[in-house]
Amino acid sequence: MNIVLLGAPGSGKGTQAERLAERYRLIHVSTGDLFRRHLGEGTALGRLAESYMSQGTLVPDAVTVAMIRERLEDAPEDGGLLLDGFPRTTAQATALADLLAERSQAVDAAILLDVSEERLVERLLGRGRSDDVRETIQTRLAAYREQTLPVIGYYEALGALWRVDGEGAIEAIAQRLAAILDGLATPA
Repeated sequence: MNIVLLGAPGSGKGTQAERLAERYRLIHVSTGDLFRRHLGEGTALGRLAESYMSQGTLVPDAVTVAMIRERLEDAPEDGGLLLDGFPRTTAQATALADLLAERSQAVDAAILLDVSEERLVERLLGRGRSDDVRETIQTRLAAYREQTLPVIGYYEALGALWRVDGEGAIEAIAQRLAAILDGLATPA
C-alpha cells in the first residue's frame, strides 16, 4: 500500500505520518527528514535545498525528486510507502508515478488533511521553529496554495483522493485516517 499524505504546512502531516507508518508497517518517506539529513551531512542537494527553504519557498522539483529517488532506491520494493510532504507539485506527482512504476507500483491513495488557514498559522507559530515566523509562514502558505493545491486536483482526477478533517485532537484525526487505510487494506 502506497499512500501520499497531503496538507498545508502545519496540517499535522508529520505527526500523523509517524503514527500511520508504525500502525500499517509502511516506510515513512518525509521530504522534511530528507532535507534535514542532506543539510546535516552538507551534501550538494542539501545546500541547494537550504537556499530555498530559508526563504520559505518550495525546493525545486528536480532537487526534491532526486532526494526521493535516492530514498526509494534504499527502500525494499515489497514494502508499502507513506509519503509525507511529497509530492508538492503536479510535476512531482507525475515524477512519483514514474518512480513507482519502476517498482511496478502506484499510489493507492492520496489523503488530504483539511485544516483552516487560521488554525495552520496558529499551529505553526506555536511550534517555535526558527523559520516559523509570521512572514515566512505566509510565504509558505502562499506557495502551498499556488503550487500544491493543483496536486489535490491531480489525485482527485485519478479517483485516489480522500479528504480528512485535520482539526481536533490528534487521536481523533488518527482514527479518521485509520478508517480510510483499513478500508484500503481490506481485500474487495
